[in-house]
Amino acid sequence: MTLEPKGEQDPLDQIAIPLYAEEVSIGKRQVVTGRVKVSTVTHSREELVEQLLRKERVEIERVPVGQIVQEVPQVREEGDLTIIPVVEETIFIERRLVLKEEVRIRRIHETHNHQECAGNHCFLSAQYAENSKKQTDGRKGKQN
Repeated sequence: MTLEPKGEQDPLDQIAIPLYAEEVSIGKRQVVTGRVKVSTVTHSREELVEQLLRKERVEIERVPVGQIVQEVPQVREEGDLTIIPVVEETIFIERRLVLKEEVRIRRIHETHNHQECAGNHCFLSAQYAENSKKQTDGRKGKQN
């Protein structure tokens, strides 16, 4: 049997091929499977909080030097003291660097005992000094 068209065909001689079509539709949907209830409860209490606090402050002292130097001195540290040289270029018959002054920054550490009652707003404080201030003559380094 052929599928080519001929003049007139007998309807019983034709082969019928059924066509099938499948369609798929994919999607998503929300389904409630259960519920959760969340709640918080806040409890308050008074408690004495004690904490050791530390602070740092600096003192700046300008010490006149007036010394002739060949090159700019480096910034240096001597313990808690940071020395920053300040130079000025002056013209003589020749140029010379003159160390005009040093800026000295001293670190002073203090320990402070701080207590605070949460809720009642009461404060207790005690202060302890870790080092004392020394007076120095900047040129000779002598203590007064």
